[in-house]
Amino acid sequence: MTGLLSLIEERHSERVPFDRSRVIAKEDLLQIRQAARWSPTADNMQNFEFIVVDDEKLLDEIGAIQVRLSQGFLREHCQLLSFSEEKLRHKQIGLLADMLPPWMRDLAQMDQSSGPIRLDHVMPDCPVLLIVFYDARKRAPGSDGGVLGMMSLGCVLQNMWLMADSLGLGFQALPVLSVLPVEQAVKNLLAAPGHMKVAFTVRLGHPAMSVPYLRVRGEVAEFTHWNTFGNKSTGQGAQP
Repeated sequence: MTGLLSLIEERHSERVPFDRSRVIAKEDLLQIRQAARWSPTADNMQNFEFIVVDDEKLLDEIGAIQVRLSQGFLREHCQLLSFSEEKLRHKQIGLLADMLPPWMRDLAQMDQSSGPIRLDHVMPDCPVLLIVFYDARKRAPGSDGGVLGMMSLGCVLQNMWLMADSLGLGFQALPVLSVLPVEQAVKNLLAAPGHMKVAFTVRLGHPAMSVPYLRVRGEVAEFTHWNTFGNKSTGQGAQP
């Protein structure tokens, strides 16, 4: 159990370019998909399908798709950046700016007038993309708005991520391919049926460089309430 918790604690996003010359072993790709296969899903609905993209021409075509970043995203992104370790440790949320590639740090100076950017800025050099789809016509029983289905997809993502980390592979989950009109452009390239929606996309590969990485979290006691909201102590000493 200690080993599992260590793996969870060490899991992180690799935002750096990957080495496209280093091939990902087919067995490793299979293990990641097997981890997804055994994810818990509501009513065992297994509401996902994969497209594994490893064709270089197709990867380049996806990378050439353009996306315009909204003012809301830019504003919220900048609010979550810290430019010193001391500030990040104090805030306990967000990211250290030094962990991000230069173009992401420069978002603080960007606005909508800057025009669209190419997807290959968002997902620099990677030998494999795993694009996870779900059937928008289906939902878990009793799940208004498909909430349980979304939770199931989150379990799929977590299983994949932990398996990739255990195999020593760099992993980054990308929501940008799920946003219109990017999603439609991706679906056109991949000949995906109209009812299938992009849930999330994974960049997978061997990092071509390393950057300092600092992960922060609030303490367990800060988000744990006992029996009633706001009661963080039973009066019997510290809680686990």
